[in-house]
Amino acid sequence: MKRLKTNCPSCGGPVEFQTGSALVTICEFCHTAVGRADREVKDFGKVAEVGDPASGLARGVTGKWKGKHFTITGRVRYRHSGGGAWDEWYLSFPGDRWGWLAEAQGKFSLTMQRRMSKDSRLPDYDSVQLEQSITLKGVELTVREKGVAVAEGAEGELPWEFHPGSDHLYVDLFGADKAVATFEYGDGSADAQQAAYLGSEVTLEELGVDLSTLDPDAGTKRIDSLQLNCPHCGGALALRAPDESLRVACPNCTSVSDAKDGKLSLFQTLHQKKIKPLIPLGSVGDFGDVKYTVIGFMERYATYEGRDYPWTEYLLYNRETGFRWLVNNSSHWSLVGPVDKPPGSVGDEITYDGDTFKIYDRGTAYVRYVLGEFYWKVTVGENVATSDYICPPRMLSYERSGWGKSQEVTISEGHYILPEEIEEKFGITGLPRPWGVGVIQPRPTPGAKFWLTWVGFFFYLLFAYAVIGAGKADGWLFFYAAIGVSVIPVVVMFYLHNFEVRRWRESDFSPYASSDD
Repeated sequence: MKRLKTNCPSCGGPVEFQTGSALVTICEFCHTAVGRADREVKDFGKVAEVGDPASGLARGVTGKWKGKHFTITGRVRYRHSGGGAWDEWYLSFPGDRWGWLAEAQGKFSLTMQRRMSKDSRLPDYDSVQLEQSITLKGVELTVREKGVAVAEGAEGELPWEFHPGSDHLYVDLFGADKAVATFEYGDGSADAQQAAYLGSEVTLEELGVDLSTLDPDAGTKRIDSLQLNCPHCGGALALRAPDESLRVACPNCTSVSDAKDGKLSLFQTLHQKKIKPLIPLGSVGDFGDVKYTVIGFMERYATYEGRDYPWTEYLLYNRETGFRWLVNNSSHWSLVGPVDKPPGSVGDEITYDGDTFKIYDRGTAYVRYVLGEFYWKVTVGENVATSDYICPPRMLSYERSGWGKSQEVTISEGHYILPEEIEEKFGITGLPRPWGVGVIQPRPTPGAKFWLTWVGFFFYLLFAYAVIGAGKADGWLFFYAAIGVSVIPVVVMFYLHNFEVRRWRESDFSPYASSDD
């Protein structure tokens, strides 16, 4: 198809299909989705406006991928039943080719449609399971999310028949080497058109985007923070991630509000006992030359044999890199972020980055207290199924959640971090020091020098007895000397064994179960 200038069938305003293969364009005047056929244009309904994205991307931005130049022509904002939202940018390549650039939580994934053979179809949607392995075009992938999304807003030109408010079923997958894929099932009906998209995670630097080519009318202003008032108590409330936050808990009255387009609406009034976070909201810390701001705080707990085991989590945010967590469990801290590839699994052990992680526990985690901003619609009492695997000082955590027809597994990696490091990074003091052994606390090691010194002493005794003494020395004297030299190493080995026993003391999967009894 050719470029087309016409009038909006709803308001009569001028609309133009600048890209020859675009099937829908959004009217700039009345926000109607205008579809085109061979001889006419159609009114597909009105769409909601989409706010400015955290990344600063906009229509008109250009870039280059694998030697091919592209231009961003349009965007659709999707939202699934759990409240999470993401943007899908449409990239126009030469030769009427299109790319789909998904932006969510500071990450970007670029995919392109892969043609299916006449006899092949995607796996039946209902049969797809979380963590299932599926191979597409020779790439091994793992299912991490399936659900139903609603197209709630759009702008610009789109390469498919976009219908505002329509549901579509999808499956998201990921694999090694940053591979990603999406299976689209339309509305789920038997005759719905299916499509498979395959690509990889990318960065804006890798795409070579040139923000200087922005359309001056695209609206590129990014808001780093907003000062609002709580709709319940009227107290001052700062939104530090207004582009990403979906729910906010007021620090003054602890009521919870929904956040949308920089506006708050009361969701739930809570009578929570106020908890003062050890790291104040708004604190900024430097992790690997990336500055993260503490925007949220929550207390969670798990129940084991009738007893609650609580811990706290701090949500960190950086506009470019997204979200991280600081987890505090009995004053043992860990920095947690998303994994970039699916771990390999064999029974109660999984492999990741060349290390073997052993199962530590499985259970259900509940939310007890919330404060600040969150990128999903968190509620007190919310729960997820969890599995934790450890290879100190690292942990891999699986959280399986569901909202209506949507299901998701989130896999994250935690690294042990000392309280002194946190105090230094955030410029605070007085963090409690840990007592006891943490689940992923590194085991102290005396080092090779210690063991070599012990071996050296032992061989010196043998030399003294066999050569210097020429067999004249009392054998019992050598025996007692050998015991004396070995006392410290034996004590060290006993301590190290006991250290591991205490690490596993609250696990049903302890390899030291007999020692615990």
